[in-house]
Amino acid sequence: MCALRLTYHGHSCFELSDGSHSLIVDPFLSGNPQADVGPEKIRVQFVLLTHGHGDHLGDALEIARRNQATIVAPYELAAFCQSQGAEAHAMHIGGSWHFPFGRVKLTMALHGAAIEAGADSGSRADRAAGLLYGGNPCGYLVDMGGKRVYHAGDTGLFGDMALIGRLEHPDVALLPIGDNFVMGPQDALEAARMLQAPLVIPMHYNTFPVIRQDAEVFGAEVEAELGGAAGPGIHCRVMAPGDVLEL
Repeated sequence: MCALRLTYHGHSCFELSDGSHSLIVDPFLSGNPQADVGPEKIRVQFVLLTHGHGDHLGDALEIARRNQATIVAPYELAAFCQSQGAEAHAMHIGGSWHFPFGRVKLTMALHGAAIEAGADSGSRADRAAGLLYGGNPCGYLVDMGGKRVYHAGDTGLFGDMALIGRLEHPDVALLPIGDNFVMGPQDALEAARMLQAPLVIPMHYNTFPVIRQDAEVFGAEVEAELGGAAGPGIHCRVMAPGDVLEL
């Protein structure tokens, strides 16, 4: 099997490559103080979107057009992307599809999903006035390079994460820890316990003051409670933007 190369670009944006195919999830790069690259540097065949908020939809349309890439998203968001001239593959929660690189399955996520269609118009009031119905938010299970990656999307803790762990057996869990809009560190720790993925990587923190967290403290708590001899052997890797992990 091919190795999976996982690159973190800040916030909730990850790039996955198996050497033959590449995809990017939630490419919020322009205007992201954490991002290590701009959208013009991204070379992928697929763009996966968890929902339509500006810090996740981000540069997806530009990247898709520049690369002639296919956007994968829940139906309503995929339809919006198609209306903007992008190629899109619509899916919905619970459904799966086999792409050239492997299977993708959508999971639930507890969050909002409005598309900020007025994001370029300036003020917060203008953006709010431009909100479009974005359907449901989602998470992703991605099979690629012989590994299964769970990108939780923006979500609060929910009990069915235990089902995801029991039925899907992810190798890696990418979990938000920023609190306020998503799970905080303690809920993310419980999510890690339920998912039982051997490796946890925190995301969606420190991009803005309201989601500031110490990821190293979270990682230490994962190791102390879940990674030791008495625990299930779950470990945490804190990635900085630009870091690459070979799985």
